[in-house]
Amino acid sequence: MRPTPHRRAVATGALVAVTAMLAVGVQTGPATARTDDTGNGRTLVAKADPGALPVKLSPSQRAELIRDANATKAQTAKTLGLGAKEQLVVRDISKDVNGTLHTRYERTYDGLPVLGGDLVVDATKGGTPKTVAKATKARLAVPTTSASFAAGTAEKDAVKAAQAQGSKATKAERAPRKVIWAADGTPVLAYETVVGGLQDDGTPNELHVITDARTGKKLFQFQGVKQGIGNSQYSGKVTIGTSGSAPSFQLNDTSRGGHKTYNLNRGTSGTGTLFTDADDTWGNGTTGDPATAGVDAQYGAQLTWDYYKNVHGRSGIRGDGQGAYSRVHYGNAYVNAFWQDQCFCMTYGDGTGNNKPLTSIDVAAHEMTHGVTSATANLTYSGESGGLNEATSDIFAAAVEFWANNPSDPGDYLVGEKIDINGNGTPLRYMDKPSKDTRSKDAWYSGIGSIDVHYSSGPANHWFYLASEGSGQKVVNGVSYDSPTSDGKPVTGIGRDNAAKIWFKALTQRMQSNTNYAGARDATLWAAGELFGVGSETYNNAANAWAAINVGSRASTGVSVTAPGDQTSIVNTAVQLQIKASSSSGGALTYSATGLPAGLSINSSTGLISGTPTATGTSDVTVTVKDSAGQTGTSSFKWTVNTTGGGSVFENTTPVAIPDAGSAVTSPIVVTRSGNGSAALKVDVNITHTYRGDLKIDLVAPDGKSWALKGSDPWDSAEDVKESYTVDASGVSASGTWKLQVQDVYSGDEGTVNSWKLSF
Repeated sequence: MRPTPHRRAVATGALVAVTAMLAVGVQTGPATARTDDTGNGRTLVAKADPGALPVKLSPSQRAELIRDANATKAQTAKTLGLGAKEQLVVRDISKDVNGTLHTRYERTYDGLPVLGGDLVVDATKGGTPKTVAKATKARLAVPTTSASFAAGTAEKDAVKAAQAQGSKATKAERAPRKVIWAADGTPVLAYETVVGGLQDDGTPNELHVITDARTGKKLFQFQGVKQGIGNSQYSGKVTIGTSGSAPSFQLNDTSRGGHKTYNLNRGTSGTGTLFTDADDTWGNGTTGDPATAGVDAQYGAQLTWDYYKNVHGRSGIRGDGQGAYSRVHYGNAYVNAFWQDQCFCMTYGDGTGNNKPLTSIDVAAHEMTHGVTSATANLTYSGESGGLNEATSDIFAAAVEFWANNPSDPGDYLVGEKIDINGNGTPLRYMDKPSKDTRSKDAWYSGIGSIDVHYSSGPANHWFYLASEGSGQKVVNGVSYDSPTSDGKPVTGIGRDNAAKIWFKALTQRMQSNTNYAGARDATLWAAGELFGVGSETYNNAANAWAAINVGSRASTGVSVTAPGDQTSIVNTAVQLQIKASSSSGGALTYSATGLPAGLSINSSTGLISGTPTATGTSDVTVTVKDSAGQTGTSSFKWTVNTTGGGSVFENTTPVAIPDAGSAVTSPIVVTRSGNGSAALKVDVNITHTYRGDLKIDLVAPDGKSWALKGSDPWDSAEDVKESYTVDASGVSASGTWKLQVQDVYSGDEGTVNSWKLSF
């Protein structure tokens, strides 16, 4: 069996991200963004699928699905081709309206956690796996699980690394545990050590250090505490969830999983004291009453809970109906807020001079979203994945703020616009043009993974703004924006709600712990295709928003006609040529043509050119395609009708070895036939291989044009490839060297190209 292919570029990352913070770790070796076209040259059917939206699962329904997944996880592991020492651990599950299940797993190897081994399996309503997205496609295998490097030495080295970031800790908070580190190439036996203490600014420290358990080399490190920033006490008079009765009401929202809010009273540890009140009227709207910050935190948490449940069908951060808790009045004049997985809680400082508590709507949404991210994609808080983690929190902070529609704090695309953390009345971050803060980046570039995650989040924040509103000058809720694009081309918005639905589906059903910007594009376009149809206007504009931040290429718009190439036919011999076209507008296409050889015509509805040419000669043909919006596209080519022709067969019977998981090999055939290739060129292939799903097979013409005959398929465990394929090679010259190109993309087996032939 084989590991399943993985559709996105892989950046260095880790599986475990325990908490969330504003101080950051740094990752080197950024991944490269894809530059492929979206939709060019293909006939795309734009069809929205409401069945791809998430079902609103109750906690008990989700628990039942998780029980079912646990009951079948051994069979799933076998189906995926995992090794005998590997086991799956169910982490999360979601269900679409059409019944598709998306189950997120972690892995163990010989009983050890695998960091970077997470994966998502998409299955039909009946439970049959369809696709799988993996954080790494490397096969898990290590020579031994016995460490040769001392755990105590690994701990000392980890403590030194934490002290370099300001921690005063003298020993690890969690002693080194053995793990398999699979997030960066070849899996290795390693230690994961977590060092606590406080950072320089008073923020809790949870530095995860990954050390090679054989050599002692530090492989990776990332900060666990994820921080965010928001508004302060600007929500006005609100209704909040409480419990109890006079004279002891509590900030305990039993209708939302028992979310509680505590007063740390300047402390930096523990839970503090649960807020209570005699008459269920809390705070006075000023910092003079400590309960005011508690009200803001409780209100922001309930709005975020309601948003995720009502809009995306998720009941609570983990989807299990259990509430987190909030702590306010952390430290003295602490200008920040953070989320921690370890306590499953949000913590808020009181800001400069203890006068600006960071406790309003977008702060709560930002911090709670760190929890949602941790429970789903678990984006490692470092490098490009760390920037995407931060951006995810900013994205849903904006979405929640708009959704709340609170007149005292209307929605905007500004981060921290009311707390004045910079002391000059400016926001902390800008989503329409991130570089306005002087440190964030507007677009992706190859070194973006090496900067602070709050600034590498800029391109993803920018994508969300462009996808929501489009480029150029806009006024939204009284705020003026002017968003540029990296390629200088305009972007049309798809609407904020659609952009948020796309990001949520991508986050929960496709992204992995080490997803980078290229992977995020893949994930969101997969989600857009599921929700709105590949090639739809929404899909194309989402793709164009990525191109506008220098990730991938623009989608084709208007009418695109695939050039068929010059044609050669035989007089009095019937021919057929299918014209292929697509339109970003959707609807029916109308085809017409000028200059066709006598005896040929084009079907105006299907684009099929057919008939029997009755005279020899060369014609200049132009095909015009019009869409439902009146837009047109054209393609011109020559069509030559000769007096003679005839079929020819060319074959190569010399065996060619196919290396295991190696480079592509080729087997050549020299064709001496004149004229162009056939519109129905037959390719017969005879290959021996014990697991044909490993193989990717292409036909390459003399001029370099290629056709994909067979893609790799991890589910296809049958032996050998003995197939006949047909391609339209009428647009290329037949004469020259043709090649059958074969590559084994997964390890485990070798094979042989026994023979192949071309029949013109």
